[in-house]
Amino acid sequence: MKLNLRQTVIDFLKSYADQRFTARDIALWILENQREACEEKRRASQQDLSDDAALIQQLVAEIGVNRQGIQKKEPLIRTTEGRPRRYYYAAQAEDDNILRPVHEDVVALFNKTAPAKAALKEHDLYPLLCRYLHAEFGIYPKRIDEKRASNRNGPKGNIWLFPDLVAMEDLGSDWHKDIRDCVRHYGDPRCRLWSFEVKLKLNRSNVREAWFQTVSNSSWANQGYLVAAEVEDASTMKELRLLAAAHGIGLIVLDVEDPTEGSEIRIPARERNEVDWDACNRLAEENPDFRGFIRSVRQFHQTDDIKPGDWDLPADEG
Repeated sequence: MKLNLRQTVIDFLKSYADQRFTARDIALWILENQREACEEKRRASQQDLSDDAALIQQLVAEIGVNRQGIQKKEPLIRTTEGRPRRYYYAAQAEDDNILRPVHEDVVALFNKTAPAKAALKEHDLYPLLCRYLHAEFGIYPKRIDEKRASNRNGPKGNIWLFPDLVAMEDLGSDWHKDIRDCVRHYGDPRCRLWSFEVKLKLNRSNVREAWFQTVSNSSWANQGYLVAAEVEDASTMKELRLLAAAHGIGLIVLDVEDPTEGSEIRIPARERNEVDWDACNRLAEENPDFRGFIRSVRQFHQTDDIKPGDWDLPADEG
């Protein structure tokens, strides 16, 4: 039995009309009530879903990726603002400030404690960030490995040149073809380029180094972001806001348990109108990953078409 994720989510929310659920709440219910389909999903997956915690996290991620498809299929499925986002079936008049009580048989599932997980490494955050960026903003991310660059920049020099991830945003994805052709004719921007530096944790001891590393390796892009799974305390956040005001880099806090629903932009980046193509040229000459990114951007401008295989997109198994 194959899990039909979109229909399962719709049926669940209809069963508990007007009640709000996070993606994790829904995933727990699916695991408990669609066990046979979940086991089939576990066997068919190329990822390691051997324990329930990993399977739940995968379901949570796929619910987020499929959010727009779920809402298109059933327009009465709504989501609340804020994080974590909550899903509900709007059978009655709405008031998003009210969280209606959850049915008791679902409460029991929410109180289950997931097994302890191995400590995360920075590289574990990259696919989670890619999933969040594509699901939330519709942008196309690509990993840049500084280790693939030339060694001419000295010890650790590459980390100040190359961001961890880059991305392209199609500014005209919802435009009529005539408008896209017109914009191309006038030479106006058709895409926006993003840059991301990723850290596991930001605290008072590393915040300034991480910030200025992001300033350095994101200076070429329209928007640059520092991304962290954890910001230690209020004083660290205060320092980040002061640095943002001076340098225009933004901050994304990544929710590792629920990246598509729980992650958020805490500090918006200040957009640069122009890409620094001289800086891009240097990065492309020294790193094949960045050269591939620029090649994909060029192909998009030439063909007005995005090839998903050129980007590090999450698998959509819904």
